[in-house]
Amino acid sequence: MKKSYKIDVDCAACADKMEVTANKTPGVKGAVVNFMTLKMKVEFDEGADVKSVMENVRANCKKVEDDCEIFI
Repeated sequence: MKKSYKIDVDCAACADKMEVTANKTPGVKGAVVNFMTLKMKVEFDEGADVKSVMENVRANCKKVEDDCEIFI
């Protein structure tokens, strides 16, 4: 399953940190962050609990970039 999320981030370097972190989160098959459109596209592992995975993605992203936001 693939989903798109609106994000709020201040710079392209921060967006890159978010992408790397999201891709390391269990349950995420692949994630791409586009700073220009302020969107994160996430593909989830088969059978993953999307809401739970995205809560973990948000928490992990906040660890590397505390002023970012993902609108779930």
